Amino acid sequence: MKKTAGLTTIIAASGCLAGIALVSGALVSGAMAEEAKSPSGNPVGSGWSAAVSADGSTAVSLDANQTKLVQSVSGYFNTMKTLQGRFVQTGADGEVMKGKFMMKRPGMFRFDYSRPSRQVIISDGTYLAIQDHDLNDEDRVALDQTPFRVLLRENVDLMRDAVISEVQENDERVLLAIRDKSPDTPGKIRLVLAKQPELQLKEWITTDAQGLDTRVEVGRVEKDAEIDASKFVIKAPGNPFPQ
Repeated sequence: MKKTAGLTTIIAASGCLAGIALVSGALVSGAMAEEAKSPSGNPVGSGWSAAVSADGSTAVSLDANQTKLVQSVSGYFNTMKTLQGRFVQTGADGEVMKGKFMMKRPGMFRFDYSRPSRQVIISDGTYLAIQDHDLNDEDRVALDQTPFRVLLRENVDLMRDAVISEVQENDERVLLAIRDKSPDTPGKIRLVLAKQPELQLKEWITTDAQGLDTRVEVGRVEKDAEIDASKFVIKAPGNPFPQ
């Protein structure tokens, strides 16, 4: 089985983000993926107000409303305790994979891919591990070296910790593109959140250091349910003990 491409493929979100896979409500439909796009890949259409940097890599100047939007997204992540649900991942090559996720702030998340894959992605709050249980193989890096850390930390403050390269809004959705200010955390995350009935993360698109995009759509989410912390303990494939 082919290993998931790149450490920025998931979440969370880094984290969180979850994605993290972080939303209540039904699974996102394909409508968002099919929405009209500009040549740069930014959603466009009636009602969108946008601030986008020229190359998507540098910060944009935010007005008062856009600053409030960014702060509200920070607040959204700060209010999360736990989330669990289902996800659909579409890779840069068009491959679609599904599975279930769970997360617990700060910094812990787990993605279990549905068969025939036996891949698992786990963060214990310190390390992120990508495991292939068919091959008894594992890649592991520090969570702080992934772009998800900015969304999964105990105190999320995107104005302080992230470079904001895109802010868009219409009557129903908010789109925010960020990257960690640290030069040691490559990659960019574009978050899409619904505005009603309250702010909810619907999907995210990660762009890795090679410029490849991976989309993760989430749904069937249960928020703030108790999740056993043992679910986030990293155990190497074939080894029953924490490493």
